Amino acid sequence: MIHHVVIEVSDLPRAATFYDALLSPLGWRRHVNETDAIGYGISRPILFITDRTGVRAEGTMVSLGAPGIAAVKAAWEGGTESGGSNVAQPGETSAHGSGSYSAFLRDPDGHDVEITVSKD
Repeated sequence: MIHHVVIEVSDLPRAATFYDALLSPLGWRRHVNETDAIGYGISRPILFITDRTGVRAEGTMVSLGAPGIAAVKAAWEGGTESGGSNVAQPGETSAHGSGSYSAFLRDPDGHDVEITVSKD
């Protein structure tokens, strides 16, 4: 079981704007709000963004589950409207076996984020 994930970002306020908009449609909220780190989750923080000002730490990829197709679309829209860039628009995919509905985007630091819901 994964306890938590940490993503280093070069501009914490900019990243927070992106992750707030991306994660809110998934039912996630801020549980930790420090000057150098923000922790998100549903019932507890499991995804942290930490300040590494001036350092570009790209290359992380994380896939987050959504409660439904509408949430995938809303998360993708929120993320792309808040500094993220589109990698793959919301749509059906067979990347996870039996099929799912997913969207991919890149955060302002170059980290890839997938929002997905299984169709089974």
